[in-house]
Amino acid sequence: MRRPKGIKTKKSAAKRFKITATGKVLRSRAGKRHLPQSKMRSAGRSLRGTTTVHPTDEYRIKQSMPFTR
Repeated sequence: MRRPKGIKTKKSAAKRFKITATGKVLRSRAGKRHLPQSKMRSAGRSLRGTTTVHPTDEYRIKQSMPFTR
């Protein structure tokens, strides 16, 4: 299939999100970039890893990344 002309991936979205093989959108958790000493240690542990994006936001993210489906 020929690639459509003019459609580009939004690189800002591609750096922040990952789309799984089943179509779910993964994101990293917010709040772990700075000031870790003022946060509880258990809060820092719970911020590890990734979580899924809320279904209301999935559509916009998938529109920004057209070649990942």
